[in-house]
Amino acid sequence: MHSRLESAPRPIITLTTDFGLQDGYVAAMQGVILGICPEARLVHISHQIPPQDIQTAAFVLYQAFGYFPPHTVHCVVVDPGVGSKRRAIAIRTSHGVFVGPDNGVFSLALAAPGVNVQEAVILSNPAYQLGQVSATFHGRDIFAPAAAHLARGVSISRFGPTAINLVRLPYSHQLDRSGSADTTPIIHIDHFGNLVLGLTAAAVDHPEEVTFVIKGERIRGLHRTFADVPDQALLAYVGSTYDHVEIAVRNGSAARRLNARVGDEVQVIDSPFPEEA
Repeated sequence: MHSRLESAPRPIITLTTDFGLQDGYVAAMQGVILGICPEARLVHISHQIPPQDIQTAAFVLYQAFGYFPPHTVHCVVVDPGVGSKRRAIAIRTSHGVFVGPDNGVFSLALAAPGVNVQEAVILSNPAYQLGQVSATFHGRDIFAPAAAHLARGVSISRFGPTAINLVRLPYSHQLDRSGSADTTPIIHIDHFGNLVLGLTAAAVDHPEEVTFVIKGERIRGLHRTFADVPDQALLAYVGSTYDHVEIAVRNGSAARRLNARVGDEVQVIDSPFPEEA
């Protein structure tokens, strides 16, 4: 008799959606998954993604997926194109399997350091879908069953043909880990109003002198934490997600202070003499 430690790890499936918690959509997906893979451990990354906000979903997944075991299946349903010609896909990587719409929602996770894409397929095999597929709820009828079957160990190749040319969000190509750009976009604004930039700390050559210019404000230097500056002061610091540089207001909202939005460009003056740049 084998011990629990010698057995296969318990399947893990994460769920990320824009469904909220008021309705029964999330529970319906859970029911489908548990009906197929009753031993699955379900983890809810977030169901509070703003409706149809693919970019926010991509970043929230990027924040979290790397901390899960590599056998985890990540199911994401933020799907404004549901029922259209957009593809339903599954992607096997070195850091887990991703299931969801081919709309760019996996862009940042696939661009994360150390992640290698091993195989991607279109979810077209009806054997791994519910018997009747709604045109407006692929989360329940296509993605949940696929995630459950994958978690049970079904080979990804059985779900459909190879998927190539996966959709990528525009800013996923602008992540700067080398310091090659003079500007960087805001790629996410978090719950606190902190602005996450496409630039990472490794790309900054002069952390004490670097200057960020946004909406007419000049912010000098990379700080360690919020308490390094006075209350309500702007600061730039190295954030907790893959060392992306972030801009914040201590005990306030940088997004509100600067009227900033995702996609806004921030000028980066990475020079030991920024006042002369």
